[in-house]
Amino acid sequence: MKVLVTGGAGFIGAHVALHLLEAGHDVVVLDDLSGGVEANVKGATFVRASVTDAAAIDALFARRSFDYVFHLAAYAAEGLSHFIKRFNYTNNVIGSVNLINASVNTGVKGFIFTSSIAVYGANPSPPMSEETPAHPDDSYGIAKLAVEQELKASRAMFGLDYVIFRPHNVYGPRQNVADRYRNVIGIFMNQILQGRSMTIFGDGSQTRAFSYIDDVAPVIAGCIDVPEAWNQVFNIGADQPYSLAELAREVARAMGVEPAVQHLPARLEAAHAHSSHRKIREVFGDRPETRLQDGLREMASWARRQGPRETQRFDAIEIDKNLPAVWRDA
Repeated sequence: MKVLVTGGAGFIGAHVALHLLEAGHDVVVLDDLSGGVEANVKGATFVRASVTDAAAIDALFARRSFDYVFHLAAYAAEGLSHFIKRFNYTNNVIGSVNLINASVNTGVKGFIFTSSIAVYGANPSPPMSEETPAHPDDSYGIAKLAVEQELKASRAMFGLDYVIFRPHNVYGPRQNVADRYRNVIGIFMNQILQGRSMTIFGDGSQTRAFSYIDDVAPVIAGCIDVPEAWNQVFNIGADQPYSLAELAREVARAMGVEPAVQHLPARLEAAHAHSSHRKIREVFGDRPETRLQDGLREMASWARRQGPRETQRFDAIEIDKNLPAVWRDA
């Protein structure tokens, strides 16, 4: 099968592309390298372009005649999305619509989309199931939910089949640890490598479940061969939540250092966010889950080999009001 993976030079996309290649598919990776690196593309055809470039997308689809599209390209900084609304919606909504248009116009069989549990927003009683009403609290979650709804509408109008995954807090080797706005495990590890304290917004009582990449990417890549998965939405990721304070201690242990934490003023975010995975087990079967300690050990080994990275600043802030000082001044 001819398969397109957008965001395939990034963290999750690169792992998904490798699993598709191992399954014998003809894989094209499209990425603008804003968050990924070309070295992550191994064995696939690489096309450097942005999903926001409708002309480039249409030309690529006309040349290649894809059977399936795996859309993983996104700027996934939930907290920062409040302050970069135009950038967020252009990349995460308009870019997705460009791909959906091209898929319909060229007869793509199926569209696989990585959404986010950010669509649920702050929920007083996690874990959230796929039946939990979606009430996103940030612009990123709103964008993801809009694309989910567009895919459902496109299926009804044009017959474009889809699978939607809602992953959460995915981590592991090859993650971009230089991003200061997202991926808390990568941020912690890079801070340790720089000889700095790990920074936590608030008191660290917030809870999340942290999902190892090898527990997530194979399921996403393999969904096209699971008939029951089509036109369904699935939460995917780890079951066991940890507080950020607990996470900081585990990351320090994996990195072989004593934990040192700097608490920053709290910011607006969900206090507790983790999801139920009953539905995905019913359709895809039970799969072993990597323990947090084991996954952190693998990522820490990789991170130490890479060494510290200079963090990247987002220079196109659109709203300055209430922007956390650490993001403004860093």
